[in-house]
Amino acid sequence: MDKILYSIKKLIPQKIFSKIQPAYHFVLAWLAAVLHRFPSNKLIVIGVTGTTGKSTSVHLIAKTLESAGYKVGYTSTAMFKVADKEWMNDKKMTMPGRFFTQSMLRRMVKAGCEYAIIETTSQGIEQFRHRFINYDILVFTGLYPEHIEAHGGFENYKLAKGKLFAHLARCKPKYVNAKKKVQLIKNEIKKIHSERVKKTVIVNQDDKYAEYFLSFKAEQKITFQRAKIKFESNEYLVSNRNLSGEGISFTINETDFKLRLAGAFNLYNALAAVSAGLSQDLDLDKIKKGLESVSGVPGRFERIDEGQNFLVIVDYAFEPNAVSKLYEIISQLPHRRIIQVLGSTGGGRDISRRPLLGKIAGEKADIVVITNEDPYDDDPQIIIDQVAVGAEKSGKTQNHSAGQEQSLFKILDRREAIRKALRLAREGDVVLITGKGCEQAMCLSGGKKIPWDDRQTAREELGKISG
Repeated sequence: MDKILYSIKKLIPQKIFSKIQPAYHFVLAWLAAVLHRFPSNKLIVIGVTGTTGKSTSVHLIAKTLESAGYKVGYTSTAMFKVADKEWMNDKKMTMPGRFFTQSMLRRMVKAGCEYAIIETTSQGIEQFRHRFINYDILVFTGLYPEHIEAHGGFENYKLAKGKLFAHLARCKPKYVNAKKKVQLIKNEIKKIHSERVKKTVIVNQDDKYAEYFLSFKAEQKITFQRAKIKFESNEYLVSNRNLSGEGISFTINETDFKLRLAGAFNLYNALAAVSAGLSQDLDLDKIKKGLESVSGVPGRFERIDEGQNFLVIVDYAFEPNAVSKLYEIISQLPHRRIIQVLGSTGGGRDISRRPLLGKIAGEKADIVVITNEDPYDDDPQIIIDQVAVGAEKSGKTQNHSAGQEQSLFKILDRREAIRKALRLAREGDVVLITGKGCEQAMCLSGGKKIPWDDRQTAREELGKISG
């Protein structure tokens, strides 16, 4: 359905479409909900939004709820899930079209799920993809500049996120039984014997924009920080924090957590999941069990091991802040050289980030390989050259002059670029492949998509080396 609508939209002159766009998006959101009989009214719906950490938070919240015996479904950048069935997101969209999202919610209802978790983006919000979804809980992971060109500035980007929180206040109340199944309330007697689902916001209070998101109306507000979680009149102290390249550990009150996820940012993702679990009356032991069952999240600092004597990591990070955080983790790992493969996306996405990405790679990595990512209708070679500007300013060079080895490569073909990086690697090195993570397609000009998976490509090329 979404493909048909996209084709129809392309036939409408841009000047006309820009005028009718809000009504177009609103009507489609309503039609999608009507077609699937407003499935979100029969689920406890958790929305996760922010600049980074959304997919990991979705995954951790799902595991937390499953550890308590609930059936969960979700949509995220990385994966889709309906109860026991889980598969890769092959849509190349974090928040897919309205008809797909509503159909997923309907599938969750049919599968007997109690909870639905929706990774909710600013661009999805601007296109009304959140409308006619009856949210109950919103989780805010943090905010920093991204997609600012698409929104016309950072303030508009922040305001777009805020629209989701304003939407929560308009969402209809739900009642659940003791097993968290949403109940259809036909009389006051049944209401008495049911529990009202509180409209809740969960906010990272260490973020500088926390107060903005806490300013929206909600029946319950929960905050989390590095040092504590504040839930109603209770405070849960977070202590004994230990962050290493192999994982993170911390203590909440008297309960010790040890996760196989690395990085300070994953401490925040874990605390978001703990907060969500507490909001649903889960005890810390059940939350601990769920979080400690997670060995990793697809495409998020995912290690590719084919028996080689160097480390290969694939990560979704595609903007400067997230890439910098990756290097914080790598600095804690024993390694010799770092070889980074990166690019930057086209299609009007934040052009200003391109030289910044090159600058970070040039400063942090020993060898930089710049390649194609998702050019859309942009010239991929121009994108590569723009990223390379930053790497060159950081001292990377494409030649061997003055006895200096080549430290910068510009390779258009992404497979060839990954192959080059892997063949340059020596024992103890780290090869870091960023920008796409576990995405299942590469977007080219004219709306064309080709199948692609950085992880699979790395495995295939490692096989050729060992073979």
